[in-house]
Amino acid sequence: MAIFTGAGVAIVTPFNEDESINYDRLDELIDYHCSHGTDSIIICGTTGESATMTEKEHIECVKFTIDRVKGRLPVVAGTGSNCTRTAVEMSKEAADYGADGLLLVTPYYNKATQAGLIAHYTAVAKEAKAPIIMYSVASRTGCNIEPATVAELVKDVENIVGVKEASGNISQVAKIMELTDGNIDLYSGNDDQIVPLLSLGAKGVISVLSNVAPKETHDICERFFQGDIAGSRALQLRALPLVEQLFCEVNPIPVKRAVTLMGMDCGPLRMPLTQITEEHEKALIKAMEDFGIPLA
Repeated sequence: MAIFTGAGVAIVTPFNEDESINYDRLDELIDYHCSHGTDSIIICGTTGESATMTEKEHIECVKFTIDRVKGRLPVVAGTGSNCTRTAVEMSKEAADYGADGLLLVTPYYNKATQAGLIAHYTAVAKEAKAPIIMYSVASRTGCNIEPATVAELVKDVENIVGVKEASGNISQVAKIMELTDGNIDLYSGNDDQIVPLLSLGAKGVISVLSNVAPKETHDICERFFQGDIAGSRALQLRALPLVEQLFCEVNPIPVKRAVTLMGMDCGPLRMPLTQITEEHEKALIKAMEDFGIPLA
């Protein structure tokens, strides 16, 4: 059984003006997603600015989210690191605390070989007793998980169950599904490719778009699962202009501003990320209004 099916939100992390985590606002965001159609909460991923969190902040944020969700939705904790020891320790702690799943990005900067990736993911899976979704996003990490590597890990390691595929390479995704005979929990990592990946057998999406349009992102998946392919496709295409603006600058700069524009002030970004430009903000506002998202 998959950790979740449908649209999981790669949730933003709200900060206070001093850049400490704003847990009151995070609590509000959690309740918002639990009541607006989101199918899972993915905490401390790229969109959550995990790269600028201390390990203490990281695991406290995971624990807070699990406590506040209270089983209403599955919680997937981002626990990846470019240091295998760190990934092991964070993954063990998140699993022990009750995370429904773990999302592990490929080690960044190190640029591991495929053998290194196998060793890395196997080491984490051996210690952390929770289902693991590998996260392939070479545009950020400089390290691609090749389809044969994905297939080997899913076949040989019991609790490695899935992959979040953000390569943008549909041929690579198809090869993964071929080599695994479809026996893998595949999630789209790109909001503009939800339907294409669902057509290849994906279980859903780990989504930035869900931060501002949770019901619509859920519906893209749900309509597809119910056989309304035309309806799913229509929603996907209608969302494309908004998705474009959510990535007009590096994620999560635009989406964090978008959530604030909806009336849920998420505070500043942590450097080296900086605020969205005025030009891009205007285009983002127009895309949100055109999509029917109410602004504060």
